[in-house]
Amino acid sequence: MNGCEERTLSAEGLLPAAQTAQGDGHRFEMAYARPTPHGPEVLYLINRGRGRPFLLLRIPGARTVPSLAPMVPLLGWYEREMRELSGIEVTGHPEPYPLLIHEGRHLSIPPLGADAGEPTWSGETATPTMPEIEADQVQDLVWGPVRGDVVETGEFHFSYIGEAIIHYHARLGYKHRGVERRFQGLPAAAGVYLAERVSGVGSVCHALAYCQAVEAALGIDVPPRAQLLRTLLAEIERLYNHFHYFALLAKTTTLKVASAEGELLEERIKQIAGRLTGSRFLRHLLCVGGVRHDIDTQGLDSLLTELGHEARAYLDRLNRTASYLDRLIGTGVLGSAAAFDQGATGPVARASGLDRDMRRDHPYAAYELLRFLVPVRETGDAKARADVRGEALREALALAAQASARLAPGAIRAQIPPQASGEGLGWCETPRGSLFYAVHIEEGRLARVKIKSPSFSNWRVFPFTVHGSNMMDYAINEASFGLTIAGADR
Repeated sequence: MNGCEERTLSAEGLLPAAQTAQGDGHRFEMAYARPTPHGPEVLYLINRGRGRPFLLLRIPGARTVPSLAPMVPLLGWYEREMRELSGIEVTGHPEPYPLLIHEGRHLSIPPLGADAGEPTWSGETATPTMPEIEADQVQDLVWGPVRGDVVETGEFHFSYIGEAIIHYHARLGYKHRGVERRFQGLPAAAGVYLAERVSGVGSVCHALAYCQAVEAALGIDVPPRAQLLRTLLAEIERLYNHFHYFALLAKTTTLKVASAEGELLEERIKQIAGRLTGSRFLRHLLCVGGVRHDIDTQGLDSLLTELGHEARAYLDRLNRTASYLDRLIGTGVLGSAAAFDQGATGPVARASGLDRDMRRDHPYAAYELLRFLVPVRETGDAKARADVRGEALREALALAAQASARLAPGAIRAQIPPQASGEGLGWCETPRGSLFYAVHIEEGRLARVKIKSPSFSNWRVFPFTVHGSNMMDYAINEASFGLTIAGADR
């Protein structure tokens, strides 16, 4: 696969290879399966650290693989996903219960397996598998899947005594859309329309990672002006996500004025995006090979400078508000070991001491030309996550200004070779963390697309900060993670 190094193994060789990777301090990013004429193939992607190529472990003809989750817990959800959607048997899994296809529900065939035809549903959704809690006065609360306010669909189970949460289970998958299957058969150039709709608040990042994967597969060199425009758009998207984050965090700490101020700043950057590109959500701008049309950035610098002054004043006011700080400090602590083992990414990981950022560690687009800092904290609580987001917001303003200032006249799009085949890996550091696309193209059409989204990773991590916490802090803790369900329910 272009974009990474490879090793081909047997299923028996998987465990020793994983032990070696763990011993070297490398980290698995994702696992997935795909059908081939010679049987299913299982693939594992490993991050070997800053500046080093990713490593892909390829297991051909693997209908059964041993679970790596006891050693690499973050792979637990990927292995369960492979079992349910691709029909791969995973032996020795420590969490052998449903993930996406809920208890009581059945699919006629694995939708990402080799079987032809449309899968059909049967059965009725039943109670999720939960641990038996032996204690007096334990109460159970089920919240969702339909909830008040403008929120995504999810079902959350709390077992609690008084205000203390004993156990928490997040059941996602109600809005799983089968996006990866929908990619299959599309022309490679058309897949970008689907990619930018995987998560509505991450259209640029999803389109960018997808385009980069196809360009790696087909050997396309993107012109420098297009790379800078892509970087500029990605940072504008990061800005409105961060403003939205602070508006929601202020809302959960009952600061209604601060919440409204955050929403106003979010609206301001969306209006700038609309005037700049014609799309407030920055859609229909990227294409395989570059960008769809040129962008005139005249006057953008002064708009970003003015917005930057308002953003700094807003964040300073938040950080001088005692009631806001009191609710964040010590809430939802995630230790660095749990963050690493369970797969935390983005601001959540950096707030727990993991100094990782794809823009710096594995530069893409035009990030190698730009200067920026990666904020890191050690305490792992909601305050640390907010601090990392606040500094990242300031860096995004600076990055957008740098990218705009470096723009020079030139081509904005490269040609796509017709009917070409190949495999490629693309990645992006979204406002929520690392995003990967792995694409397999046969004669110009997509045979398999795998998405590793940051929210899929961070939703797995989140319950570890809820167990043992207080019911009153739950909403603040969840807001401090900045999760999206759409990102997980692909």
